[in-house]
Amino acid sequence: MGYKDSTVQLIINNNESVVKVAEDLNLNPKTLYLWVTTYKKAHNIPTRSLNILSSTETLDEENKRLRRENKLLKQERDILYPKGRLRAKRQQRTSQL
Repeated sequence: MGYKDSTVQLIINNNESVVKVAEDLNLNPKTLYLWVTTYKKAHNIPTRSLNILSSTETLDEENKRLRRENKLLKQERDILYPKGRLRAKRQQRTSQL
């Protein structure tokens, strides 16, 4: 058994914290998470989902939400930077060059 395998076994079998083991072995925690995830997938061991968004949100719902947010952001941008004012600033900058 190699270094990588024994490190992964330490985490899986002893319920050690990935962050703690990474710190003890002077490894990047992300690298260690990758090792553990790869090992678990290869051996059909269930992994925890680290999905930040609610898992109940479908892709269509997420798409609709993001479109609404984008529309609102565009409206806020247009209020703060009307096209005429923005164009005048660009012309002013180019004339100074």
